[in-house]
Amino acid sequence: MTMTAGRRWVLALTSLAALMIMIDALVVTTALHAIQLDLHASIGELEWTINAYTLSFAVLLMACSGLGDRYGRRRMLAVGLTLFTAASAGSALAPSLGWLIAARAVQGAGAAAVMPVAMALLSAAFCPEQRTRALGLFAAVTGLATLGGPLVGGAIVQSLSWQWIFWLNLPIGALLVPLVRARLAESDRVARKLDYAGVGLVSVAALGLMWGLIRGNESGWASAEVVGAFVAGAAALLGFVGWELRTRTPLIPMGFFASRAFAAGNAAGFLLFASIFSGAFFFAQFLQVVLQQGPLGAGLRLAPWTATLFLVAPVAGKQLNRFGERPLVVAGLLMQAAGYGWIALVAAPNLAYSMMIAPFVLAGIGASLAIPAVQSAVLRAVPMTAVGAASGTFNTLRQLGGAFGIALPAAVFAAVGGFGTAAAFSDGFAAAIGTAAVLALTGAVIGLLIPAGAPRGRAEAPKEHPETPEAGAETAVYLGRSSAQITAAR
Repeated sequence: MTMTAGRRWVLALTSLAALMIMIDALVVTTALHAIQLDLHASIGELEWTINAYTLSFAVLLMACSGLGDRYGRRRMLAVGLTLFTAASAGSALAPSLGWLIAARAVQGAGAAAVMPVAMALLSAAFCPEQRTRALGLFAAVTGLATLGGPLVGGAIVQSLSWQWIFWLNLPIGALLVPLVRARLAESDRVARKLDYAGVGLVSVAALGLMWGLIRGNESGWASAEVVGAFVAGAAALLGFVGWELRTRTPLIPMGFFASRAFAAGNAAGFLLFASIFSGAFFFAQFLQVVLQQGPLGAGLRLAPWTATLFLVAPVAGKQLNRFGERPLVVAGLLMQAAGYGWIALVAAPNLAYSMMIAPFVLAGIGASLAIPAVQSAVLRAVPMTAVGAASGTFNTLRQLGGAFGIALPAAVFAAVGGFGTAAAFSDGFAAAIGTAAVLALTGAVIGLLIPAGAPRGRAEAPKEHPETPEAGAETAVYLGRSSAQITAAR
């Protein structure tokens, strides 16, 4: 593919920015044990080190996409990178868990500002004939974060300290921000009304429900704090749905959920990423706490799971037009459930690592089959002009699914086990991963609702909010590791 110097800069800078963002979502997994020991964290506090990032990323994704259209995508990218880099320094300097959690939330806000505009800038820079190849290179670079995140985190923690997983972002951010300002052209600005009420309501809903799950074991499931959090979260969620049905500029277009493929694809995706995030949270800790591996050893031993996500997803994406989404979603989630269930059954303080390799590979292949398929089911359910809104909805729900996938199994872990001994951790780990297996199995059942057969084109646009999808936002939200495969499948 012949590219001008300007396009090469766009590809290089957006890919590097996305790589930094995605690595930081996973690099913490092999540092959790070190953070727990250094800052004397409970399982609930460890959850927040990931969920604070994930929740702010999720609820601000769509809003930041709109801000990029309104104020300029290059400007938004530079602002997001600056915020992310500053929050990385705050994370590295954290003297307590509360400080670290707050800094991680700010990091998530910076990530939400970077990812949608990076994809939009990349798509706008290339003509349709070159766009698929450019998106493929972008997806390959960000896919390296899946494989390399735990390894990078483990190597840094073992060689230096957990703080350096955040210090590493400072030179990258210091290089990227001036290059973005100097080498990228500013996008045309589009006046878009932002759904601030929707952002506020979904934030309260997510925070209330997550808070209840995380605090349930410690404060008591019938305590005023936990019951109040659940009630507030549920009320805000109902209010959010009601508001989105009424407003003319919804954050998430509810009319899309009338499509069975869109609704089932999003629900299956929510549960798919819930189980993936649960594994990312618990596997590295089990390898360190129970099997006594160092951070780097834990990262290397996760490779049979993470490598499949990088290697198999491109192959699976090519099969979508042949088999359709439903077989891949159902088979993939069943394989993920089987792999997790296998690990839950054999988990014990004296478990040999070799017993984990086969279920790691099985679960990884399952996730690799399901990821491109659920994305395709969602994106094919809407007309091309609505792809931006549909992908934003999918990615918002997948991030929320990730937070849910840590909070629920961690509540089970806290009820059954703990950090006191290897046996106690093993008991809690088995129960937590068994819960994650049930989430994947539920996703497979929901996947059966996706229409059968090879995809045959796109749905009509929903009529109640025809103005919702912005033409400039067609590819404005990050589509995940398999974005190239989804684009190529169209």
